Amino acid sequence: MSLSGADIRARHLQETALRYFFEVARCGSLTEASERLHVAASAISRQITGLEQALGTPLFERHPRGMVLNAAGEILATHARRASLDAERAVKEIMALQGLRSGKVRIAASEGFANEFLPPLIVAFRVQNEGIVFELNVEPPAQVAARVRDGDVDIGLKFSRAPDKEIKVEYRQPAPVLALMRHDHPLARSRSVTLASMSAYPVALPAPDTTVRQMIDVECSRQQLLMEAVLTSNNMTTLHNFVVHGGGISISGEVSVRHLVAAGVLVAIPIRDRGMGLRYIEVQTLAGRSLPQAVQSFLGYLKQHLSGEPAPNAGLAP
Repeated sequence: MSLSGADIRARHLQETALRYFFEVARCGSLTEASERLHVAASAISRQITGLEQALGTPLFERHPRGMVLNAAGEILATHARRASLDAERAVKEIMALQGLRSGKVRIAASEGFANEFLPPLIVAFRVQNEGIVFELNVEPPAQVAARVRDGDVDIGLKFSRAPDKEIKVEYRQPAPVLALMRHDHPLARSRSVTLASMSAYPVALPAPDTTVRQMIDVECSRQQLLMEAVLTSNNMTTLHNFVVHGGGISISGEVSVRHLVAAGVLVAIPIRDRGMGLRYIEVQTLAGRSLPQAVQSFLGYLKQHLSGEPAPNAGLAP
C-alpha cells in the first residue's frame, strides 16, 4: 500500500519536532528555547527546518531579534495544540474506564479569584474527588485568555470587558465594582457613591492593566474628573489592607472582598457612575476543544457556584 504525499508529510510531524516548534513559537527565540529545553539551538533549528521542508513552506518569519510565526505557522500551532490536548484527554478517559479516579485540572485566574474564591471551592470539590489534583496559575486578566488559548491550562477565570479570540465562554455574569471602606469612613452609610464623591478622600487604586482600573480611567476621562491615587498596587491584598488600616478608600470587585464584607471588617458600597458596571465574570475554555472528564466535572461545579445555584454532586463516579 503506497502512501500519498499528504500521508508522508503528516508522518514528518513528529512529537520531538513539534515540541521544539511550540517552544520557539512561545519564546520567539532559538536561544531562549534552547535554554528552556536544555537542547542545543542547532538541534532545534534542524528539527524546525525539517518540519518546514516536509510541509513545503516556512513556518516562521526570521528577524534579527527573534522568530515570529507566519500564517502557516499559526495554523500548524493551532491544530497541533488541539490534537495534543485531545490525545491527553483520551489517555485520561481510558484511565477512568480502568477505574483510576484521577485527573488534573489546570486553571488560570486573575488575582481577585485566586486568593479567596477558588481555594475553598477546590477543597469542597476534592471532598468527593480525592484523586483529582489542581494547578492554579495567577495571571493578569489579559494573560488568562492567552494561557487558555495556548493550551497551558484547561479553564480560565477572569474579569472581562471584551471578547477574546479563539475562546469559548462557558459562563458569563455581570461584575460591577464597589467602593471599599471601613465602617467609620464618612461615606460608609451611603447607599451608593460616585467617583466624584470618592475623589475627595484618599484613594488606593489597582494597577493600570486591571479591568477595574481601566473602567475607572475611562469613566474619569468621560467626566473630566481627576482622581489621584495615594497608593497604586498590582496586589489586591495590599489595597485591601490599606483600607483595613484606615488609609482611605479602594475600589474592587465583589468576589475579591466577599470574605472581608461577610466578616464585618469592611463595607462595600455600589458605585452609581454608569461606566462602572461594564464588566463581566467569564469562565473560559479553548474553543473547539474536548475537555477531560475531571475538567468537565469541575467546570460544572464552578459554574453552579458562580450562579448561586445549589451545587450538584461533584463526584466523578457514576
